[in-house]
Amino acid sequence: MGKTTEKEIKSSAAEAAMGAEVAVDAVDAVDATGTGTTAATPRRRQARGERRISQLLAAAAGVFCRTGYASASTNAIAREAGVSPGTLYQYFPNKEAIAVELGGQLLQRAHETHGQAFRPENLQRPLPELLDAVLDPVIAFNCENPAFWALMHGTGVPGIAQEHEELHAGLLARIEAVLRDFCPGAPAHELTHTSNMILGIFKSSLDLILAHEGDERAAYTAELKTVLLRYLEPMITRTPPH
Repeated sequence: MGKTTEKEIKSSAAEAAMGAEVAVDAVDAVDATGTGTTAATPRRRQARGERRISQLLAAAAGVFCRTGYASASTNAIAREAGVSPGTLYQYFPNKEAIAVELGGQLLQRAHETHGQAFRPENLQRPLPELLDAVLDPVIAFNCENPAFWALMHGTGVPGIAQEHEELHAGLLARIEAVLRDFCPGAPAHELTHTSNMILGIFKSSLDLILAHEGDERAAYTAELKTVLLRYLEPMITRTPPH
């Protein structure tokens, strides 16, 4: 038997460590989904699996933002997360599954944010305050979750198109309901056109807002509110009660 070199020793140690990591994560991946978990399974093992999934999704979010979904790879996501590809595959079979899980979570948060923005008490405010109350949380959500914009407007992202259309339709319905309250005499088709225009202005402005930071981001946010205020003020026929 030949003499084992230091390089071979290190290589064997690395392989053993990776194998151990994959083995542990294989159990954690099962436990994190709730399948195979028994009363004897330590809760900390399931929690560790859940943390690993969160780690992988956070890494995927970063990769999708930098490269776009189409150019992203599971190897790049694994590197971003600081794990082996084998570990990643214990939780997700491919990048499509990662995008579906991440997109689903972000869509849920987006729905919650929209619900917060369009709370009934917000809709009773004067128009300038209403714009603040509605736009600020929605803009903050997109700034804090840039992967949402990357996935919703990326090409070839699986399982996203229908959900995005539903989110878009829901926003239009909310905006139209607000306009109907502020402009009770306006014809339905005009409210629809105005709602579409408001959402179009918002999305175009959001591109600029997300592309900047700090004072520049704040300036573009202020400009968006000014544009919408000047666009909507001539249409308003009632003043909400204080």
